[in-house]
Amino acid sequence: MNQTPNNLATFCWSIADLLRGDFKQSQYGRIILPFTLLRRLEGVLEASKEALLAENEKIQKMNLPEEAQEQLLLRATGGLSFFNTSKMDMSKLGEADIKANLESYIQAFSKDAREIFEYFNFAEFIAQLNDADLLWKVVQKVRSTDLSPKAISNHDMGLTFEELIRRFAEGSNETAGEHFTPRDIVRLTTSLVFMEDDDALTKPGIIRTIYDPTAGTGGFLSSGMEYVHELNPQAVMRAYGQELNPESYAICKADMLIKGQDVTNIKLGNTLSNDQLYADKFDYMLSNPPFGVDWKKIETTIKDENTLKGFDGRFGAGLPRVSDGSLLFLMHLLSKLRDSSDGGGRIGIILNGSPLFTGGAGSGESEIRRYILEADLLETIVALPTDMFYNTGIATYVWVLSNKKSAERKGKVQLINGVNLCGKMRKSLGSKRNEMSADDIATITRSFGAFEVVDAITLDELGLNKPAEVKSNRGRQSANPKTEAPKTFASKIFDTHEFGYRRITIERPLRESFQFSDERLAELRFAAKPLYAPMKWLYETYGNAWSDSEACSQAPAADKSKEYGVLTEHETDIRKHLKAHFSDVKEAKIKELLDQKLWNSQLLVLLTARQLQVQIGTKQCDDMNTFDAVLSKACKNESIKLDPKAKKQITMAVSWKNPEAEKVVKKVHSNAAASPFYGLFAESGGAGNGKKVVEYKADGDLRDNENVALDQLQSVNDLNEAYFTKEVQPHVPDAWIDANKKDEKDQEIGIVGYEIPFNRHFYQYQPPRDLIAIDSDLDAVSAEIMNLLQEVHS
Repeated sequence: MNQTPNNLATFCWSIADLLRGDFKQSQYGRIILPFTLLRRLEGVLEASKEALLAENEKIQKMNLPEEAQEQLLLRATGGLSFFNTSKMDMSKLGEADIKANLESYIQAFSKDAREIFEYFNFAEFIAQLNDADLLWKVVQKVRSTDLSPKAISNHDMGLTFEELIRRFAEGSNETAGEHFTPRDIVRLTTSLVFMEDDDALTKPGIIRTIYDPTAGTGGFLSSGMEYVHELNPQAVMRAYGQELNPESYAICKADMLIKGQDVTNIKLGNTLSNDQLYADKFDYMLSNPPFGVDWKKIETTIKDENTLKGFDGRFGAGLPRVSDGSLLFLMHLLSKLRDSSDGGGRIGIILNGSPLFTGGAGSGESEIRRYILEADLLETIVALPTDMFYNTGIATYVWVLSNKKSAERKGKVQLINGVNLCGKMRKSLGSKRNEMSADDIATITRSFGAFEVVDAITLDELGLNKPAEVKSNRGRQSANPKTEAPKTFASKIFDTHEFGYRRITIERPLRESFQFSDERLAELRFAAKPLYAPMKWLYETYGNAWSDSEACSQAPAADKSKEYGVLTEHETDIRKHLKAHFSDVKEAKIKELLDQKLWNSQLLVLLTARQLQVQIGTKQCDDMNTFDAVLSKACKNESIKLDPKAKKQITMAVSWKNPEAEKVVKKVHSNAAASPFYGLFAESGGAGNGKKVVEYKADGDLRDNENVALDQLQSVNDLNEAYFTKEVQPHVPDAWIDANKKDEKDQEIGIVGYEIPFNRHFYQYQPPRDLIAIDSDLDAVSAEIMNLLQEVHS
């Protein structure tokens, strides 16, 4: 047999023919992968087997700890990172006791290799195969091919194992996306990250490190090593990774072991809460973190690191909302970049659309984007086609970041729109319906490498002839269908500050009127929310017999049940009704509602307001600035001493917002200069009929925010005031900028925010269909409906 990687993978996968019927399709890989690994390890160990067994006999007599034994045995392997002390191999297992012998053989591996089989749950599948009388047949099938280094190199064996992993992932669509990134996306991301490193691609013996914090089955690690190997076989790539899923971890570790990597660099665990490579920095990092997964379970750990370590930790820039941890992985990768003084590093990470724009100015997401852009770490973002992943069809993007930008890229960000660079797959795999060809990937990488602006150009002009999408012919077909927009490719380059803005708060004056009308005063009988509604219901239901005058009398009521605010005899019914209709009112508030003191205190406020009404009258006043004087005069005339709580209740009851009323003055400044942009207005009425500087109360309901684009060539105040003059003042001339809302970092007015509105930059306007064509279609549909109705009636 010609042992090419594809042929070998096909042969290994043919074990599935034996499994069919006894095992599910999604289980095939869980059996084929560890058996293939076992056969490869056996072949690698073959040359040093005798020497190792002889050394093992000596070491066993020394009675050393396991770790010490392992170190001595590894020396006997001639430079390998694993060993097996069993005298058996797959040809000596025997049919009668094959289960026990195979399990014993697995247990004789060194710790790292043995762990892989444990996380595969290999013992469980061995038992199932044995119960189905298939174990002997599978072992014979596996041992019939030669997977030793003499027959197939580490590189080709790695390709074979990758192909088996791909088949396994595609055979289990329901979980493929959890641990497997499609190879076309891996290839694109890897190309973008590595293409700038001329040394790694040309110099012999160059050493580079590659890291994936969400390693999955090791696809990105393998692709990075393969990419460099193709261009520079003498380069040395050292792989590091961490994975949360035990099965994916086992596959990744097995793949790295087959490729001759040091598998102690592959870790199991949660990267965000337990970084097991915390002291390491890397040349290259590639990652496809889970989209939209919350980090609630590790919230305390993450927040503690943010608070206690700040920028000395990983999350100093800020924290995204708990519902999506994608940006946490990005910050983790940034913390792993090799220092620029040591050559720097580069990152390729796949994210959904949320990290581009979620969160306004000052939010955790915006602050993270701010840190990345102001530190000039972002090189490019590539928009991918939809339906590219096994478990989601949403829009996705490749971010490329680096702390060693070339001179021409400094202070710049390139956005590449590759949403149309794909073709339909013959057979969908889960949600993956599209795939990128080598030409599609080359188009993007060329554009990135050239670092040039590409105006929207059709795919035909690029020589990427894509077959037209087949439209459904079901239902009525329009006689004048809408013209489909041509599929294009484009690239744009921006200065980093162009994604920033400053959010300024726009205030408008509060305008209020007041009136001591009977209707408004009647509201004082009831307390404020949340007691207002239940009190009103209680009064309407049980208060018919209550008398306001008797409540104020010192003499006891003849009938206690008719005394104002007494609800004792109705308590059972009241509780039942409140629980059914006012569920937000808790026990403490229910007790308060049933307490006569509450009712009497509210009635006292009502009666006090009625006394004041005699002095103030019932006429509406549209100048709230006179309210305090009017109220004080009435209190004095009626000899009323109004406590602050009662005054607040009365004020709220008799006043309301009125756009036709006068502006409410907050403060008059005697020694301040007018500054109308920031709420200090010069008004007539000062000493000697001159001007006074007035500050008005702000109306929270009219508060608004405006985003002012950043511009490094102008001062913040000049930018804000120019924007305000052009965009705000013509529409609301009485507005002003809140000068107290300042950015925490630069202490300038307005809060800095960053977002990357990718789709807005590449939007192409498509005019709607002509009205005549739409009318024609409607006429045709109407005529058809009338014909159908006539057939029904005939």
